[in-house]
Amino acid sequence: MKLLRPTLGLLCLLLFAPAMAQDAVNPDPWEGLNRPIFEFNERLDQYLLKPVAKGYQAVLPDPAERGVSNFFSNLRDANSTINAVLQGRPGGAARAGSRFLLNSTIGVLGLFDVASRMGVEPYRTDFGHTLAIWGLPPGPFLMVPMLGPRTVRSGTGTVFDAFTSVEVTIDDVRLRNSLFGLELIDTRARLLKAEELMSGDRYIFVRDAYLQQRRALVNDGVLEDNFSDFGDADWDEDF
Repeated sequence: MKLLRPTLGLLCLLLFAPAMAQDAVNPDPWEGLNRPIFEFNERLDQYLLKPVAKGYQAVLPDPAERGVSNFFSNLRDANSTINAVLQGRPGGAARAGSRFLLNSTIGVLGLFDVASRMGVEPYRTDFGHTLAIWGLPPGPFLMVPMLGPRTVRSGTGTVFDAFTSVEVTIDDVRLRNSLFGLELIDTRARLLKAEELMSGDRYIFVRDAYLQQRRALVNDGVLEDNFSDFGDADWDEDF
């Protein structure tokens, strides 16, 4: 996790890259750089993340696994509240904020999703979405070491979201890093089934699926192509 902040800092600097204007013509002008990084991530996943995620699923009972996923989903609701305010969407802020309050209290720190049972649906958003609403173009596609697919805009949003997350308020460094690690493993475990859908060139598949998901987020859920089997939760800024 020591590499996380320098990597995110690099993404923040890339926000001002002149290449951002090229995304309408070619969304992946850095493919020559992205592919080797993708291969590195694939090897890291093959030998570390995927085996750990499989072990995590095998050891943890389904109710406990759902509780962990609910816990981190609840933390994302807190971040969604902040971004909904920045987007000037009071309705979204009220939904996300209400979910966070309900699940953090009645739902025992978010382990139980009582808000959904009460009819309070999620409002999923992030700072990359906020930047889109503010008029910033997505910029080129970028494969980030360890973190996976991004655009320059969504990657810059990751910087903001990382520094405004609930986890960073924890003073205990070991506990904070443990939570980040557990969230990564939980996210990877949820992607195990989705991985079966991949076909052909894996790089192209991941790139196109990610770009489609980001467009759907910016367009408030309107999909242009059928990548719906991946689901928003699978790709939610989790990598």
